[in-house]
Parts: sequence; C-alpha cells; structure tokens
Amino acid sequence: MTELVPALELRSLTKRYDDGTLALEDFDLSVPAGCFFGLLGPNGAGKTTLISAISNLIRVTAGEVLVFGEPADKLAARRSVGLAEQDVNLDRFLTVEETLVYHGGYFGMGRTDARERAAEMIDVFDLRAKAKVRTPKLSGGMRRRLLLARALMHRPRLVILDEPTAGVDVELRHELWLYIRRLHAEGTTILLTTHYLEEAEELCEEIALIGGGQVIARDTAAGLRERYAAASLTEVYMKTVGAGRLRDPRQGVGNGASPRAPAAQARR
Repeated sequence: MTELVPALELRSLTKRYDDGTLALEDFDLSVPAGCFFGLLGPNGAGKTTLISAISNLIRVTAGEVLVFGEPADKLAARRSVGLAEQDVNLDRFLTVEETLVYHGGYFGMGRTDARERAAEMIDVFDLRAKAKVRTPKLSGGMRRRLLLARALMHRPRLVILDEPTAGVDVELRHELWLYIRRLHAEGTTILLTTHYLEEAEELCEEIALIGGGQVIARDTAAGLRERYAAASLTEVYMKTVGAGRLRDPRQGVGNGASPRAPAAQARR
C-alpha cells in the first residue's frame, strides 16, 4: 500500500548564503513515498543546496523541508535519510568495516546490530576482500561501493544518490543499477541526481528538471519527450535547462540568448 504522506515535501524553500548568493527561491517539490525520482540540472542549478537542505547539512533561509511528514532537522527525519554524496568523503584512518560500524553508531545502532549490518553491506557490495583495508587504499570503484553501503547502513526510508556512478566503469555502473533497482523494489524511496541522462531515463519513474533554483519541468521520461517533441531526454534537457548554455562562436551565446546574469551564475 502506498503511503499517503510524501517521502519528501519542500515548501517555498529559499536559501541565500552569507555572501548574498541566492541558491534556491520559493522552491516547491513533493516526492511520493516509494518513488524513484530523478533530479536533473546543470552545475549551479541548486541541486547541491537542495540535497544539503534535505539532509539537514545547512540552515535554510525560509520555507520548510519535511521528510515523511517530519521537519528535516528532527531526529526522526534525519534517521530516515541516507546520503551517498558525490564527493568521496571517507575517513582515511578507518577500514571499510570500521567506516560502516562507526556510521551505524552515529545513527543510534547498537554495536552488535551495527556489526551485523556492516557484514551484510560488505557482502552485498562485494567488499569482503577489502573489509580490513583503510579507505585510501581502495580503488575509485571500491570507494563508490563503500559510499553507497554507508548510506544504507542505518536502513533509511529515503536514499539520496548524488552522482552515484560518476567516474566508474560501465560494468560497475550496471552492477550498481541492479542493486539500486532491488532497493527500490523493496519500497525504498530514491532521489537520484546524475549528469548521465540515460541513467535517469533508465531508472527513474519521474524526473524534475531544475535550473536557476526553480523546477522547469516535471514528468516521466516519456512524458517529457512527448511534451517537448524530443527523441531523447538529452534533447529535452537541451531545450529546457540546457538552452543557451552552448556558445555559438558567431554570437557569443547559443540561440542568440544573452549571457546569464552574475547572480544566476553563482547559484550552487
């Protein structure tokens, strides 16, 4: 049975940084529980700020962030969110196993439960041979596996995957796809950001395109292609959030558009 309370609800979310940068302004978004939702946009569109707000990593200027009906800064909401960040931010002094156990403890898991869950994640992500290895000695692909395993350690109901397959080989990408699909099939809500548009088209049930801190379009991949008379999601992207970003050497900016204003360029 589908939950009536959305997994994620953002109401009039605004974030202005101390230097004056306006990253998000009156941003509204609702993601149904159990949905596989894609969030696409160029660098500077506001995706990182949005993820940070959901994960309670920044203070918002105005508006509201609810995770399964709970304010994002409440313990219940924080326990419901698992974040696999784009940047590899692993503790260089911890082994793979220690990384997972420590993370579990941070979310209130008992030591026995944390060790059992860590062993499960190590097996799921094929990290058994590296369990006692410190993170700096892992390959790039192994670090990506560990980031996802860490995000799932405390059994979150909402998993945020920020460029989860960036820089990995094709084989590992498809391996991660298989596990992410299985995770979603078990009822986990997934929010995916990616620059691989074929990845979003392959995995996501619904996609929102954002630019300049606003939602530009939202629909299924098929719905977006139909609405914009496009043959692919890449074409939709270029007609919406990508419009005018490719420079025409004769005019300076593609399609005759004027360059983006400094405030827009500064969006995070």
